[in-house]
Amino acid sequence: MLSYRHAFHAGNHADMLKHFVLYLTLEYFNRKDKPYWYIDTHSGAGLYDLGGSEAQKVGEYKQGIGRLQQARQLPEPLQAFAGRLKSILPQPGLYCGSPWLAQALTRPADKLRLFELHPADFKHLQHNMQEARLGRRGQIMQADGYQGLISLLPPPTRRAVVLIDPPYEEKQDYARVAHTLKEAQKRFESGCYLVWYPCLSREESRKLPQQLSKLSPENYLQAELYVHAPRADGFGMHGSGMFVINPPYLLAQQLQETLPALTTLLAQDESARFVLDYAVK
Repeated sequence: MLSYRHAFHAGNHADMLKHFVLYLTLEYFNRKDKPYWYIDTHSGAGLYDLGGSEAQKVGEYKQGIGRLQQARQLPEPLQAFAGRLKSILPQPGLYCGSPWLAQALTRPADKLRLFELHPADFKHLQHNMQEARLGRRGQIMQADGYQGLISLLPPPTRRAVVLIDPPYEEKQDYARVAHTLKEAQKRFESGCYLVWYPCLSREESRKLPQQLSKLSPENYLQAELYVHAPRADGFGMHGSGMFVINPPYLLAQQLQETLPALTTLLAQDESARFVLDYAVK
């Protein structure tokens, strides 16, 4: 369908969870000198103007990055994350997509492979990432990210962080995520795979984590953050989740220490809560 545009939702509560987990994961990968690849299957535009008409139409960023920027006395990892976001943005009033965050955190020897199928967002991504001066370490492709991911595996470095972050505007996206991960593991079992998903009332959303856990029952992490109670009509996203296969061994402890504070910060009603489940070898 290609109707989804992340510019309307940039910087919201879901971005806070997604980008915080991505930040912690890339920081962990940077601890070793050996280079790695970052692969993003649904890159979006890379940068977003929070003062633009799209972001202003719904104003979701006010209850996401807006709250994080104003927060005080956060746990150290969250404080470091907020500071890093501020330092990597070209100017105030912008918010980063995952490709911009990744290019800022990765090192000169690391490689980035960015996929975006939406024609308009692909053009924005090309333009925005030019400012990052990726050079030979980055490739931006207008292609199906599911298929593109499989074509790149295994990476020459045998180290990779993969973010799968589709819009889920079609029911088939849930099945495609599970199928793509299964195929990816056949080619590159040791990869670190991060999957973002919305927490909705619909059955496909509720069943996805269970399906993903079966792919790696002994080495996964599931983190969900609910900001308000489900609406009576069942419409809309009341939370989001990150599912990580082969998570960094520090990630569970880091999230145990920070998810309570992040949930309190982003809560929109008294039903706000988080879920943290993991099995680590």
